[in-house]
Amino acid sequence: MAGPRSHTSKRWMSAAGALASVLALMVVPAGAQAAGAQSRAATRCGDPVQRPWCATGLSADERARLVLKAMTVDERIALLASDDPLGGPLGGFFETAHADTNHGIPRLGIPPLYMADGPAGVRQGKATALPAPIALAAGFDPAAARKYGAVVGWEAKHRGNDVVFGPTVDVLRTPRNGRTFEGFGEDPYLSAGLGTSWIQGAQDQGVMASVKHLAVYTQETDRLALDMRIAERTLREIYLLPFEAAVKDGEPGAVMCGFGKLNGRWACQDGAILNTVLRGEWGFKGFVPSDHTATQDTVAAANGGLDMELPIGLKYNAFMLKRAVGKKQVTQATIDGHTLNVLRTMFAHGVFDRPEYPNDLSRIDRTASETAAQVLAESGMTLLKNDTGTLPLAAPKSIALIGKGADAVPAGFGSAKVEPFTHVSPRTGIAQRAGNGTTVTYNDGGNRGAATRAAKAAEVAIVFATDAQGEFFDKSCLTLQCGDPLRGDQDALISEVAKANPNTVVVLETGGPVLTPWVNEVKAVIAAWYPGQQAGKALARVLYGDVDPGGRLPVTFPAAEADIPTAGNPAQYPGVDKTVTFSEGVFVGYRHYDVKGLAPRFPFGHGLSYTSFRYSDLAVGSGSVQVTVTNTGTRPGVAVPQLYLGLPAPSANVPQPPRQLKGYQKLNLAPGASTRVTFPLSARSLAYWNEEGDAWNVAPGCYKVMVGGSSRDAALKGAFSRGGVRC
Repeated sequence: MAGPRSHTSKRWMSAAGALASVLALMVVPAGAQAAGAQSRAATRCGDPVQRPWCATGLSADERARLVLKAMTVDERIALLASDDPLGGPLGGFFETAHADTNHGIPRLGIPPLYMADGPAGVRQGKATALPAPIALAAGFDPAAARKYGAVVGWEAKHRGNDVVFGPTVDVLRTPRNGRTFEGFGEDPYLSAGLGTSWIQGAQDQGVMASVKHLAVYTQETDRLALDMRIAERTLREIYLLPFEAAVKDGEPGAVMCGFGKLNGRWACQDGAILNTVLRGEWGFKGFVPSDHTATQDTVAAANGGLDMELPIGLKYNAFMLKRAVGKKQVTQATIDGHTLNVLRTMFAHGVFDRPEYPNDLSRIDRTASETAAQVLAESGMTLLKNDTGTLPLAAPKSIALIGKGADAVPAGFGSAKVEPFTHVSPRTGIAQRAGNGTTVTYNDGGNRGAATRAAKAAEVAIVFATDAQGEFFDKSCLTLQCGDPLRGDQDALISEVAKANPNTVVVLETGGPVLTPWVNEVKAVIAAWYPGQQAGKALARVLYGDVDPGGRLPVTFPAAEADIPTAGNPAQYPGVDKTVTFSEGVFVGYRHYDVKGLAPRFPFGHGLSYTSFRYSDLAVGSGSVQVTVTNTGTRPGVAVPQLYLGLPAPSANVPQPPRQLKGYQKLNLAPGASTRVTFPLSARSLAYWNEEGDAWNVAPGCYKVMVGGSSRDAALKGAFSRGGVRC
């Protein structure tokens, strides 16, 4: 996985100094952690003389095997499920309510294991509401993802947790997915790099990350029973890639299995994935918990690789497992193996050798987290359109804010919903930034006539449009009207406001792509996503040009609903008889638009700056592609050069997308400044999954090179060959 790993070392150039300095206080050096753990070993595990597994000089494997020998069969089984009956339904709603808890084995010094939801911040009482993960993805910045994970990990620790459920790295298949906001978009390479860095950041804080949801999770409709039919090549190249990178490069403590079936096999008892691929091929050493209620069968789960059932042991309990052993359906060695996986992971991550983390987040200084929330939001805000230099705002005398989203901070709901301690709405943030010299009015848009009158009376009108996303349901369509039906026809509202005020700006506070039929009627459009608790401050700074909009689209915005990859075929989505066929193969997201020759409204990777850039001096070598990026404007700005490769098709039966993302960097350049960007390439960068050979192969042929500002903006092109073929 050299591709995703190569990004983690690149400079985080957009507001890096500010965020790095405030978050540095969160990080405890590994050496200090280890030294502190040894000095406090007796506080939890006990005396190594009486309990030899408490000797910190032994390996995690050695310690796990020693304590296993001292455990009864019932105690071994007790570690294989959460044992808090209220953890599932009440987890997250109160400060003391963890998502899940296993209370350990006190007589042996096996400590409790406390777990929290956390893909967008910690869901346990109140915490810092970070921008949605889709906004992080728009940042195109693995270093920012590491900072994001660090904030989540630090706050999870200060809510008394040992494990945080996140990140979500499931690749987006349809923009109607209710959990679009919770993931990193439609490209597996982007998801791989960001997910890996997120895990590293969280685990730097001393908690375990549980990346989710292995192996394929692409919709909420029928999610509990859906059978997903997927070819092996599609599975490997698209859906497993982010998990492979996470395991090999991020080394998470846990990998959560999800709902539904993969080619007829339930996800949490799929030995082909959990045993053969995850542990056998990728070398995973952590433990595998289930998503809540995803465990279907005691015997199949035990033999299929599940280590811990959540939220309670309905299938993994002493009665069920001992009966399975008695019937010779499951061996005791298999059960012991699952227990060892849990114990080894706890030892490896220091859980035995430190005091229990305090639940003190409400009482300590959270300034670093709040600053991070703002900077991360700024980094992900994506300027989609900006006619005649409408933005940044040039100190207008009056601004009309239209739409309920101006006076709120929208967010997705479900296990990724975070209740913030405080928040700054766009209305508040813009009014504060505008100052006394500007009149800022607000209309919630409920009365369209009043809204248009307010817009007409102002120098600039800013319309806020929202959607509604969350766990348990998918969006019925991509229009703003059905995206958030309680707010009426927002598309019509935008058009009416644009008629009343020629300087209309639209701010999309959505969890993913929406249709924009009014786009030619307005001057500027910003995708702010779900911007988190510091939405107002971050958006005001972007609108006024205090910072350059740092985002690029991690998802394609279609021109029409009929253009999306799964449109018009119920067998593809939402499925027939609870079965979905992934007949699009590897042509997911922008790959679909490219191969079908469809023009998106806004392509993957797109995002404007307040300045301009030039790409020059393309150099294609045997192991890298290089390009020079120059800021040709008069303002400092953010550039995100992107490398796409067009791989040769090894045969007619193995078609390749016209382009695939294989590299990117985030740059912050002063006016006139240039930098040389290197995109490293490895054999894996060029490989496809050979189903016949059951392996990654590099096909002979000509490899097309495209570098530019988006998937549809190839400023420079080149080529190189493999296997003796001439281009």
